[in-house]
Amino acid sequence: MANPAVAKSYQAKSTDDQREAYDEWANDYEADLCRDGNRIPQVISTLFTHFVPLGTAPILDAGCGGGIQSEALALLGYKPIIGMDLSEGMLEVARKKGFYSELHRMTMGEELDFETDLFAATLCSGCITPRHAPPHSLDELIRVTKPGGKLLFSMRDDDKQEPEYYAALESLDASGLWQHIFTTDKFQSMPYGEGSVRHRVHVYEIL
Repeated sequence: MANPAVAKSYQAKSTDDQREAYDEWANDYEADLCRDGNRIPQVISTLFTHFVPLGTAPILDAGCGGGIQSEALALLGYKPIIGMDLSEGMLEVARKKGFYSELHRMTMGEELDFETDLFAATLCSGCITPRHAPPHSLDELIRVTKPGGKLLFSMRDDDKQEPEYYAALESLDASGLWQHIFTTDKFQSMPYGEGSVRHRVHVYEIL
């Protein structure tokens, strides 16, 4: 059965609605998604360790939520990791974990308050999906990542995905702003709670 909190986050009609949904959900978010079998953090953190050398810094965790996707990276010694999310409630969960060097409230899809070419690597787990981060969010993630840096992100890939997301990838592939490195096969991202949902994780190098 679908989690009501998941449903509420997808039914948000504005950024303020989305922020409120995640503020309310923050303390139960990770427990709920772990019960649903959420595989995205595991996949994206594993790929990060494969494609991004230890010592690469600084790292941006965009749409970091409570930080589940970066915990393993921090334990391995990746630092500093800077997190950003639209929800102060989610940032408070991340803050208590103690491994982020900085945490900022920013919104995917808007201009990010970071300098151009600031980050040596960027990851974005579970955000670039309909009624969450819009496809043009990738433009800002590219801008703030250094040339030669890796950008890793998950993207929904099933019959509920919107065509604008696929079009954004095609447009950026043709733009010369990045180079495709790797994409996973499609996988069940939440098999125990949202069994029809599929994602892929993409790895690009910024040019």
